[in-house]
Amino acid sequence: MDAIDWPLRTERLLLRRATRDDLGATWRFRKLPEVRDWLAAATGTYETYRERYLDEKRLADTLIIELDGQVIGDLMLKVEDAWAQEEVADQAKGVQAELGWTLDPAFGGQGYATEAVRALVGLCFGPLRLRRVTAGCFYHNEPSWRLMERLGMRREQHTVKESLHRTRGWLDGLTYALLAEEWHPKA
Repeated sequence: MDAIDWPLRTERLLLRRATRDDLGATWRFRKLPEVRDWLAAATGTYETYRERYLDEKRLADTLIIELDGQVIGDLMLKVEDAWAQEEVADQAKGVQAELGWTLDPAFGGQGYATEAVRALVGLCFGPLRLRRVTAGCFYHNEPSWRLMERLGMRREQHTVKESLHRTRGWLDGLTYALLAEEWHPKA
């Protein structure tokens, strides 16, 4: 990510690397019940969130979504190695990424998440030269999987009651993916 010329601008948004100074702005929407419901780790207090957010590895994988100078969401870009047989493992290093996103609900329904994640996928297949991206969610988080489908991601896995939700119990899970050669950015 250090090789990218930050910030990245889309039609309406600015994407940039997260900093320690974004802690309060991201806590503002991540603490909301309707957002926390779907997060992998719903920290209950500001102090717990602060500790998690300021982890250097987590911070390095986080991008900020801004609209007119206001933080409205964040993105996760976790570059990973692909599974490979031992003899070719060196060719599988850092060739794919797991993506994630969180948007302030006050800005939902206006296409901002789609615009931001589309730019993120373009970054993965453009300057980062990755070969594959994946994203996952609970089946009940329909806005998330609908976004993946809008971007042309393929549903690769639908697991039945495989994902344990903190309040809803065992839920179905979904995994989507996209290969670089399948990517068709929209203007």
